[in-house]
Amino acid sequence: MNKIKKGLGRGLSSLIGESKIESTKNKLSISDLYPNKLQPRKIFDEDSLSDLENSIKERGIIQPIIVRKSDESSKYEIIAGERRWLAAQKAGLHEVPVVITEADDLKSLEFAIVENVQRNDLNPLEEAQGYQKLINDFAYDQEKVSKFIGKSRSYITNCLRILTLPNDVLNLIETKKISTGHAKILVGLENASFVAHKIIEKKLSVRQSENFVKIFKKKKRTYIDSTDPNIQNLEKSISEKIGLNVSIKNNKKNKGTITFAYHDFEQLNKIIDIIKTNY
Repeated sequence: MNKIKKGLGRGLSSLIGESKIESTKNKLSISDLYPNKLQPRKIFDEDSLSDLENSIKERGIIQPIIVRKSDESSKYEIIAGERRWLAAQKAGLHEVPVVITEADDLKSLEFAIVENVQRNDLNPLEEAQGYQKLINDFAYDQEKVSKFIGKSRSYITNCLRILTLPNDVLNLIETKKISTGHAKILVGLENASFVAHKIIEKKLSVRQSENFVKIFKKKKRTYIDSTDPNIQNLEKSISEKIGLNVSIKNNKKNKGTITFAYHDFEQLNKIIDIIKTNY
């Protein structure tokens, strides 16, 4: 069995060591390769690809692309190195160096996750989805994922919690409109969508976002909720739109009060600005 260069990383070397390798010196036509169907990475930054393209033009591909034979054709599926393959196409290369290995779907996913995590190439959503796929499709649990990736159990748990965010927030993470730090702040917030769009609108840093959340984070209500579901739905709707707790008291004669709860002068100014802007 051939040894793999240390440059691939200890995790990748370990995984490759568990698989049968034909050769580390093969070259294949770019057209004979196709992307990994289990690739956790969905978005490839164009600027980063351009930098890699320029590097390849000057120095070639230093680290070979890891591939496996396709069961359905004479082509080869990329296990790790799709970014290098894309950049090689842009650089006008016709052939690329490859490592051919035998790997089932689980091993292929493990390869892809380890390489991307080691290179910090995954956004937090892609990373979480990769771990979740190991759990859902390959009977991993969080402890096994933790040991495999070499990160703490709490890191894996917090990473997976990102998947609980609303779809519109997940889209903002995927398109890198909000960072990993911002995403962690939003987890668990009932008004995560509202806060996420405010972070973008106001161009808040992670620290500023933390302070912003302290202002708008919902507190437990000290009053008794209305038993009328229509009133409750109205309270919730208004609260989600403005980011503040709202209480509506309505009597049998349909008279009552609307109360906006604020905890400091900044929140009071927010209420005043909303009223001035709309009325």
